[in-house]
Amino acid sequence: MNTRGVEVIVADDEESAARRVADLLAAAAREGSEIALTGGSTPGRAYELAARLEPNWGRAGIWWGDERCVAPDDERSNFRLAQEKLIVRLDGPPARVHRIRGEDEPAAAAAVYEQELKGTTLDLLLLGLGPDGHVASLFPHAPGLEETERLVIHAEPQLDPYVERVTLTPPALRGARRIVFLVTGEQKAEAVAGALAGPPDPAVPGSLIRSEHGETLAILDRQAASRLGD
Repeated sequence: MNTRGVEVIVADDEESAARRVADLLAAAAREGSEIALTGGSTPGRAYELAARLEPNWGRAGIWWGDERCVAPDDERSNFRLAQEKLIVRLDGPPARVHRIRGEDEPAAAAAVYEQELKGTTLDLLLLGLGPDGHVASLFPHAPGLEETERLVIHAEPQLDPYVERVTLTPPALRGARRIVFLVTGEQKAEAVAGALAGPPDPAVPGSLIRSEHGETLAILDRQAASRLGD
């Protein structure tokens, strides 16, 4: 299925969707790609499976699409999720780990991360989608959606947990060679329909993110895809 520039794959259930994403992550790791990870509740299983499928990430680099401004060992940290579900399970750790320093002052952390990212093309960018349609830490009608120059910015909290955030901007996200949305659950169905099948709309940030020079893929379970035909 292809809808508004997105190739949509509908898996039977959440586990099957996670396995599809794990396959992509493992293949990218084997190729020595630059891989941007996401946080939230959905991708953890995909990370576990990817570590089993390809235990040697010694040629790959990993990045993050956004981070909450907390210490790296905080339970809310996107880095901690990847550390526990992926990195520590690998026989060969990633050659390059580009962590957003959530423990630092947000604007400073954003500036440092932008300098790291400049000149790098992300080969695979994994994104979730919130029930409100947000991606990374770009929330509905957020000022950051209008950013055209900077790659990384400080984002105000608009969703629990209410902590400051650092996020890639639309230009940085769109610059990835392959964007992969991983979305599961009936509670995301309306957001999926708006982001993938609706018109570009700052009320649904996911609708604004498509790869400019590559492909955009959405891997959904049946519940998340249930409103795509409405």
